[in-house]
Amino acid sequence: MESRIAYAKVAPGAYRAMLGLEEYLHQCGLEESLIHLIKLRASQVNGCAYCIDMHWKDLRALGESEQRLYGLDAWEESPYYTDRERAALAWTEAVTNLRDGHVRDAVYEEVRKHFSEKELADLTLAVAAINAWNRLAIAARTEPGKYQAKEHLLKKGA
Repeated sequence: MESRIAYAKVAPGAYRAMLGLEEYLHQCGLEESLIHLIKLRASQVNGCAYCIDMHWKDLRALGESEQRLYGLDAWEESPYYTDRERAALAWTEAVTNLRDGHVRDAVYEEVRKHFSEKELADLTLAVAAINAWNRLAIAARTEPGKYQAKEHLLKKGA
């Protein structure tokens, strides 16, 4: 499959704006591993092979266990996730799967037990960002498998 669109080249202003949102998200105070975990889960839901590859590698570079990564598709039945992570994963799926309507109140009430208002805003922005990245990568047919974890992630995981 051949890539279709080089966003950074043909729409550099929009691409820089997306990167600006990413920069904000990685300094907003949410745990970096949580951000990558919800990005991986949304990418699984959306079927974005490039982003699955990227966030899997980033999580491994941060020291995430393979068991937790392999179990992510069945996070509700897997005992490896904290209550905070479970609430974030439920929120991620609810915000990603809007085809059935609005995010249910029960999901909101659960996530509010584990996240402050600012954290929930940041979490929602992270979910929105990865959904946008997923759609861009899928539309462009960005080739999975070539991504390498960033050097700063490898240092954190060591």
